[in-house]
Amino acid sequence: MRLLAPASILALASLALAEAASDVLSLTSADFEGKISSESLLLVEFFAPWCGHCKALAPHYEEAATALKDKGIKLAKVDCVEEADLCQSKGVQGYPTLKVYRNGEVTDYNGPRKADGIISYMVKQSLPAVSDVTAEKHEEFTKADKIVAIAYLPSSSVAPAAEFSAVAETHRDDYLFGVVTDADAAAAAGVTPPAVVVYRSFDDFRTEYPYPISGVTKKDLSDWIAELAIPVLDEVNGETYAVYAKSTKPLAYVFLDPSSEDKDAQIDIVKPIAKKYKSKVNFVWIDAVKYGDHGKALNLPEAKWPSFVIQDMEKQLKYPFDQSKELTTEAVGEFLDQFINGKLEPSLKSQAVPETQDEPVYTLVGKNFEQVALEKDKDVFVEFYAAWCGHCKRLKPIWDQLGEKYSAIKDKLVIAKFEVPENDLPPTLPFRITGFPTIKFKPAGSTEFIDYEGDRSLESLISFVEANAKNSLEIPAAKPKADEPEAQAPVADEGVKHEEL
Repeated sequence: MRLLAPASILALASLALAEAASDVLSLTSADFEGKISSESLLLVEFFAPWCGHCKALAPHYEEAATALKDKGIKLAKVDCVEEADLCQSKGVQGYPTLKVYRNGEVTDYNGPRKADGIISYMVKQSLPAVSDVTAEKHEEFTKADKIVAIAYLPSSSVAPAAEFSAVAETHRDDYLFGVVTDADAAAAAGVTPPAVVVYRSFDDFRTEYPYPISGVTKKDLSDWIAELAIPVLDEVNGETYAVYAKSTKPLAYVFLDPSSEDKDAQIDIVKPIAKKYKSKVNFVWIDAVKYGDHGKALNLPEAKWPSFVIQDMEKQLKYPFDQSKELTTEAVGEFLDQFINGKLEPSLKSQAVPETQDEPVYTLVGKNFEQVALEKDKDVFVEFYAAWCGHCKRLKPIWDQLGEKYSAIKDKLVIAKFEVPENDLPPTLPFRITGFPTIKFKPAGSTEFIDYEGDRSLESLISFVEANAKNSLEIPAAKPKADEPEAQAPVADEGVKHEEL
């Protein structure tokens, strides 16, 4: 038996002692729900032991846990290798993922990853989400942030105090919340309690909740504030795109050159239409010089500005305004009216249909997707990819091998690929592709696709095909090639005498 050296024993003992002394709680599927529901505030890290970013975060997370312990704020972690099902059920898609829980209610952690930043962020999270606003501070408070929501109440216990506080807890990182219980302050603001008013640094400065406040719910208030948080027509860029991506509304773009002297006039062309359709469509202007490739992705064929296009964010369908026509308020208004009433056909981008399909992997494009991928008599396995995607490049030789394996039964099983950035999926499909590579399987006899969520090894892909294919996967025996005649029994030459050995 090999004995450990004293130094190794000391190192293991130190490690065990460090783990035992950790102020970070380790949660499992057995105690997770009970712990998060019983804590008023809890930060949870979902990690993988092999993850480099997780290893870098670990000492900072430990330091923060120790510092916050005396403040009654707890930090916890979940090993996603040991608790894979738990992490998947919580929507964890990368490591580390940090989430803040308040009595079971979850929000994403949007703070720093260093100890002092974690400490500062969590201390702020522990403070009241709603500030008391006095008459002296009222005007200053209404202008303290881009979006400020104030509840004017006869007392802090009168409805909708509880609902307003719940919204504030969920959106404390998004908006500023205050409460006024001073009758003089409410009167000076011209508000009759109970009421909720949103103040904005853009568009209309003040907007009061327009419906009866007595039965308002958390969702009602949250949806209303989220609606007001989006301007009638504002610039979209890398920092603001997420706001629009979260919305279920279509997004209408005005592509323009911001250095143009006519920039404001070009925005003003669309602004009246944006105000008219604000409840149904979000409107933005975008730097066409900086984000010209985004214009191409939205099927704008020319670098001609200003241009206008509507994108259905849910179905990822594009509706570009004809660039050969002049962009006027009247033309945009008519275009929006047709869109709202379902009279516009989406613009579908497609590469040319290949003249031949000699490769083991079938090339699908926008124009032939329905015809091939939805063919009921065939099993179809499709990789949705992007040419620039590193994961897709690593998968390619494996996917080619898969196609080669089943190349003899293409009439029963199609192994295919579809380049998403260069082709649009038909609007009839119930799904859209948001990440690469995405792999989906359609069994014969059906038009429904099954998501492939296994690893990307050839063995796993083959196992998945065997488990889900409806057609026979028996590979026919290889036929001899034309230049290789079948073996025949030797024929003795007539009239020739042969010596026997």
